[in-house]
Amino acid sequence: MRIPWKELELSDRALIERYYDREPVRNCEFTFANNYLWKPFYPIYFAVVADSLVFESGEAGMSVSFPQGVTDLKKTVDLLTAWFEQVGRPFKMHLVSPSQFEQLEAAYPGRFQIEYDRDFADYVYEREKLKNLSGKSMHGKKNHCNKFKKQNPDWSYESITSENVDECLQMAREWWIKNDFGEGGEKEEEIAVTKRALENMENLGLVGGLLRAGKRVVAFAIGEPCGKDMFVVHFEKAFSDVEGAYSMINQQFVEHVMEGYTYVNREDDAGSEGLRKAKLSYRPVFLMEKGLVTEKKMERKKYERN
Repeated sequence: MRIPWKELELSDRALIERYYDREPVRNCEFTFANNYLWKPFYPIYFAVVADSLVFESGEAGMSVSFPQGVTDLKKTVDLLTAWFEQVGRPFKMHLVSPSQFEQLEAAYPGRFQIEYDRDFADYVYEREKLKNLSGKSMHGKKNHCNKFKKQNPDWSYESITSENVDECLQMAREWWIKNDFGEGGEKEEEIAVTKRALENMENLGLVGGLLRAGKRVVAFAIGEPCGKDMFVVHFEKAFSDVEGAYSMINQQFVEHVMEGYTYVNREDDAGSEGLRKAKLSYRPVFLMEKGLVTEKKMERKKYERN
């Protein structure tokens, strides 16, 4: 059989979002903007398989996503497993949530197994707690915000628009020079994707906010809705030498942009010890696990006999 994989393009946004809207998922990876922004660094292709949206990635070995907007899960997965057999690769399905694996298990009892990777678990918070910073556990964060306000009495918050986006691009470049200039690696990729987001906010449906100390932009954040009750923050940058800037942009972005959402998804920590400590300090209400699904070889033979 043949699956018509297609490289993701900006013109595919309406098609992709139509399938996402059928059954919104909370994984931070499954928004059109996130898919599109990272494609220069990670090969991403998609296809409509049995009226379900499926992504294919060549990163670390060929694998596919859990079908999005699925109408007949078994039909779609049967076609996918047949395709893996045809190309001579073992079946792999990446970034699968526990609830999605339950659907697979119900359709194929005992056929598949999943291995979760803690580094890819999204940190999810209650919006009201991030906005108000109330309670003993948030006392330190509130102090950081108060220190920022005290040291910068002329501070202000603004939405990112075409009129100020160039200032954010300049701030992103300064951040990179201070943190990673000439080193290469993940931070260089991250800042390139951040700049790509700033340059394509309207086309991708992204929203953003910036923080000023006087006239100078010292922090900004960019995100978008992810499902009906969740907002995902894709990018957040602040100058570490401006005390309280990170805590302040976090709180202000939540307050001004996320009204009406119950949860805030601040993505994973990618295995960074420092990032993990920082994200845990905001007391997530839960971690959204994601894992790699493979077939149990013995169970596959048993399943096919039945």
